[in-house]
Amino acid sequence: MVLEKKPNRPDYALLGAIGFLLAFGMVILASVSAPYSQEKFGNTFGFLQHQIIFGLIPGLILAFFFYKIKLSLLKKWVPLLLFGSLALVIMVFIPGIGLKIEGAARWLSLGPIAFQPSEILKLTFILYLAAWLASKVPSQSKGEKKISQTFIVFLIIFSIVALALVFQPDISTLAVIFIVVAIMYFSANTPFIQSIFTMTLGVTAIFILAKIAPYRANRLLVFFNPEIDPMGIGYQLKQSLIAIGSGGISGAGLGMGIQKFGILPQPFSDSVFAVFSEETGFIGGFVLILLFLIFLWRGFKIAKDSKDRFLQLSAVGITSWIVVQAFINIGAMIGLLPLAGIPLPFISYGGSALIMVLIASGILLNISKNT
Repeated sequence: MVLEKKPNRPDYALLGAIGFLLAFGMVILASVSAPYSQEKFGNTFGFLQHQIIFGLIPGLILAFFFYKIKLSLLKKWVPLLLFGSLALVIMVFIPGIGLKIEGAARWLSLGPIAFQPSEILKLTFILYLAAWLASKVPSQSKGEKKISQTFIVFLIIFSIVALALVFQPDISTLAVIFIVVAIMYFSANTPFIQSIFTMTLGVTAIFILAKIAPYRANRLLVFFNPEIDPMGIGYQLKQSLIAIGSGGISGAGLGMGIQKFGILPQPFSDSVFAVFSEETGFIGGFVLILLFLIFLWRGFKIAKDSKDRFLQLSAVGITSWIVVQAFINIGAMIGLLPLAGIPLPFISYGGSALIMVLIASGILLNISKNT
């Protein structure tokens, strides 16, 4: 009875999971970033304040906007949103506007504001794919209807997206998008041959990228044998496992972890789950994973209950994106997957990532309101 909702009301279980994830994110960021904030800003809450001002507040405002917007209007905006985000991704290569960090051109700098356009592209491409699949496969009962006529158009657009991300390079984002595309494609009951072709294309691209840039293949090799690179990728994996293991059942306590003090690389971005587990223990890590599982459950339930094909596929795509990204991050931290440099949704530091996850959550809650 608790999970039942009245018409035109959001899914409260999903809303609760989002709220707790945000709360966890702010609390752990305050703890993890304290020593770095003191050094950079002169106070222990500098990074937290930055995340709230440039991530949480605008993200919540935009989430509310997309929660209230007419979904039919959103569908009409999809082509404009996609090509607008693609233009932003391409703009990172323009000198003076694009910002390179550690050799990667992934950021746009507009005055005092810097953001990552690929975060916008994740959501807009999901909405585009949902609209495209919905228009070509109107219903599950007609799932075998051929969509070959426009399949080539999809491949062209997907190739443009892929090339833009490869040249940044931002292979992690491309990998997430590819996995989400595969999930949405199978969910739409598209022709089997096209699904297999899409999967084969993606796997082939991964092997080509590994050949072109050997350091990507090295990440996979180090995953199987961390001693190959004990002071590089292997070091991060080793320290992550030490942090998680030292947390025990209940953790060292918030603010009491030691791995964040220059030992574990990227403690409040990619490696935040390891530090979180060190300070809150197995219990904290389990609760965090449980919240993402609730997000997965309610997101797919919303998709199942939706009568509109576009909304159904959008819900599948948004849910898959956030949960896949979460479990790639967590899987890498506990040694089940190779390190991928993917942030943990709602938790990792980063304003543009948090804003886009909140916008996506607002759309998902809007869909739940209309089921």
